Amino acid sequence: MLLYTIYLIAITAEAMSGALMGMRRNMDLFGICFIGTVTALGGGTARDMLLGHYPLGWVAHPQYLLFTIGAAALTALIASHLHHLRRLFLIVDALGLVAFTIIGCNIGMEAGVHPGIAIMAGVVTGVFGGLLRDVLCNQQPMVLSREIYASVSLATGALYILLNYLKIETGLASMIALVAGFSFRLLAMRLRWQLPVLRGEHIKGFD
Repeated sequence: MLLYTIYLIAITAEAMSGALMGMRRNMDLFGICFIGTVTALGGGTARDMLLGHYPLGWVAHPQYLLFTIGAAALTALIASHLHHLRRLFLIVDALGLVAFTIIGCNIGMEAGVHPGIAIMAGVVTGVFGGLLRDVLCNQQPMVLSREIYASVSLATGALYILLNYLKIETGLASMIALVAGFSFRLLAMRLRWQLPVLRGEHIKGFD
């Protein structure tokens, strides 16, 4: 039940982040809803395809598709009453990132894959929707920039798998990983933690 609640929170948060990005790119309502839906469901779709987990989540449960469209449309309608959209975008994206990571790890474990693959299933679930959102909106993907983003997903997934290995109850493990991962991402944004950037201007022959 807790994981289902986390999933609803995750798709709502990611649909909102996609809608906000679409609005920043001056898209119409269809574009906003499309970007919100791709952001919310893209990571889970990629994960299910990689794991051979069929039918896809939103195909088996069409209500999730309607839910994400509704969340994106509602965000578009109330956005004019929201201030600091940039900050709101980053907060809801952080929540979606860690929540999706936990869900992806759990599905990987249920599929019986190696713990390392389960962690990667969580990372794909966490980052791929945002990657699609940024590409479609002609924005440099956060997962490929120097921000601490994919690293948050990786750390959250590893923590969740470790807690399960230690036989911590699933609900408690989910909450611990959710709070820890979300706090990690917020701290990374607040303190501007970044990974080193490797400059390639001096490398010849790859133009």
